[in-house]
Amino acid sequence: MRTLEWDYTSDELKVIDQRRLPAELVVVSLRTCQEVDEAIRNMTIRGAPAIGAAAAFGLALAARELKVPDTAGLLLDLETVAKNLKASRPTAVNLAWAVERVLNEARRVEGAADIVREAILAEAQRIADEDVEVNKRMAAHGAELIDDGDTIIHHCNTGALATVDWGTALGVIRMAHEQGKSIHVLVDETRPRLQGARLTAWELEQYGIPYEIISDNMAGFFLCSGQVQKVFFGADRVAANGDVANKIGTYMLALAAHDNCVPVYSVAPTSTIDLSLTDGSQIPIEERDPQEVLAIQFKGERVAPVNAKARNPAFDVTPNRLISAIVTENGVVHPPFNTNLRKAVES
Repeated sequence: MRTLEWDYTSDELKVIDQRRLPAELVVVSLRTCQEVDEAIRNMTIRGAPAIGAAAAFGLALAARELKVPDTAGLLLDLETVAKNLKASRPTAVNLAWAVERVLNEARRVEGAADIVREAILAEAQRIADEDVEVNKRMAAHGAELIDDGDTIIHHCNTGALATVDWGTALGVIRMAHEQGKSIHVLVDETRPRLQGARLTAWELEQYGIPYEIISDNMAGFFLCSGQVQKVFFGADRVAANGDVANKIGTYMLALAAHDNCVPVYSVAPTSTIDLSLTDGSQIPIEERDPQEVLAIQFKGERVAPVNAKARNPAFDVTPNRLISAIVTENGVVHPPFNTNLRKAVES
């Protein structure tokens, strides 16, 4: 199944609970907008494209929950719902993009409130379906950057689980594998939530792609010793100048790769590119619960002292000077990003 999909029989959103992988594959049903909001916040659903589509369906659920009989009242209430949804994960721009796209469709439709409700659901479904097609187009463009025999370091999880289906950076790797290229993936654990070790490794097993898990701080060793030919990761938001906000640890990985002349590729749909921001310093960085760091255990025992404190930024910003190219559904974008990213978005 897709990472998330609307059940037209029961009028609910069914999603893979990513917190339960790799131990078990569990599908949960979300029946209210509040449940969607909570699923995004607690990372039942994660990955920028996936949470964007989920938020769109969340608005469809909200429209059904709101028993407002008139169109104007419905739209007014949905504005409040949308504001709360946008606040659930502030860094990933796909969420706000999808919510605004659904709201714009709702504003455009003429007719009774029930007609608006159906239009909202239809737009959410279009966003989900388009995501799959966009990902496959990115994969085709990006696979051309991978050579037979490459070893690739991949950070976080950017596969089908992070999208509606197929994936961004991991989708590129999957496409290269399906083209018959012999590739090997070094999977960053991606601390503290271990999306690499838990989710990317699980996906690679499903695809039959050879991989090995490494802790994040091992990447420099493999890059310096000449064992890696490419670095691939996704993006949660890309500024107009090509600065990339992505899962924490991406910046250090890009620094090490750049120092060793290894190409660094970010893979992101144009919906992730925020041309309203001139550079990465303007991207809001979510800071999550310190317990994600402090509660880590080793052999059943807590690692940190009981009274320890921690910081937990979920993302960092990699400056454009460290990025070789950004792969979009409209092609591979090379520097100068200020000019070429706008062309990609507007093409």
